[in-house]
Amino acid sequence: MSSINELKALFREKFGYDDKIEIYAAPGRVNLIGEHVDYCGGPVLPAALTVGTTLLARKRNDNILRLMATDLDVTVEAPLDDLEKFKGTLKWGEYTLGVAFEMLKAGFKFCGYDMLYHDTVPHGAGLSSSAAVELSTAICFAAGAEADIKSPRLLTELALISQKAEHNYIGVNCGIMDQFASAMGKKDNAVYLNCATLEHEYVPLKLGDYKLVIANSNKKHALGDSKYNERREECSEAFETLKKVMPDITCLADVTCADVSEYSELFKNATIKNRAAHVASECERVHKFVEALKNGDLSTAGKLMNESHISLRDNFEVSCDELDILAGSASRYSGVLGSRMIGAGFGGSVLSIVHKDRVDEFISDIGQEYSGKTNLKADFYISEIGDGAREL
Repeated sequence: MSSINELKALFREKFGYDDKIEIYAAPGRVNLIGEHVDYCGGPVLPAALTVGTTLLARKRNDNILRLMATDLDVTVEAPLDDLEKFKGTLKWGEYTLGVAFEMLKAGFKFCGYDMLYHDTVPHGAGLSSSAAVELSTAICFAAGAEADIKSPRLLTELALISQKAEHNYIGVNCGIMDQFASAMGKKDNAVYLNCATLEHEYVPLKLGDYKLVIANSNKKHALGDSKYNERREECSEAFETLKKVMPDITCLADVTCADVSEYSELFKNATIKNRAAHVASECERVHKFVEALKNGDLSTAGKLMNESHISLRDNFEVSCDELDILAGSASRYSGVLGSRMIGAGFGGSVLSIVHKDRVDEFISDIGQEYSGKTNLKADFYISEIGDGAREL
């Protein structure tokens, strides 16, 4: 079920009335390069996907949020004036309530809603289904508060509010990349984003004869329960160590590979040094990747993706056997320019740049090899690049 008319019919069936239904959408994202550097103030290169969250909503005449999803048999009801008591208690719905909680704190005034969510982002695939839910929710409430939801300034504010919801309500200290890409994505473009300043530039994705292929390992990860927050703390420790001898730096992303090497003896242990080495080298790869795209040099872009995966595996230690098998098999496959894990790690997906004439064989061969080595079935998606959060 995906057509708007079908979703409207389901909304009426679920909520039992025929009045005006508002429709909003926000995408998931794929990050071409720049992994685990957004919370270090680094540069990233995400792109919004054509899969995401479609939200059907209707204003209520009270302050109740009533939430349902097309793929779940669950209803959540929460009053806007008592959202904090639901924190940490729900299996589903916390992203919506977290955004509502933070938007009310920020001064937005809106009423209760009946809300039906339809998600097409594969959950646990590292494509930020959470940001899609957050931003579709945020623009719904912003519209209810009579804000200009087409304003880039407002969309940036909503991305920051959604990030706060993850920090304060969900308990994941994420960076800004996922929410910013979902809010500000642009069809057929990647977003070259400085996560420290939020300065950004749209970079056309001219892939010519190549396609972006996402392989979902189906090795599930729970981000809040993973070592994500631990990695963030390790990066903070690396920054504080270097700040003592480099007082002018404002974030870990200001540090170069040469700096890490020069001050290597200052780090408490090899683990902290390796975290810093990944951030420094990954930031350099992002800049080189953007230049490669602008120059039409996809071969160099692919090599940078391979290097990124190796660093995520060895220096940042967020990969796993399943991701390594997929990325390794893909990077050696004829017609593939590069391959790397994407997302938080410990499961999720691998992104590859594959020649269009080899895509079908790639999916068949890599899928068969992966299944034989892991007893898991990978799901493959041809990644199309779409627009950011909007009203439909």
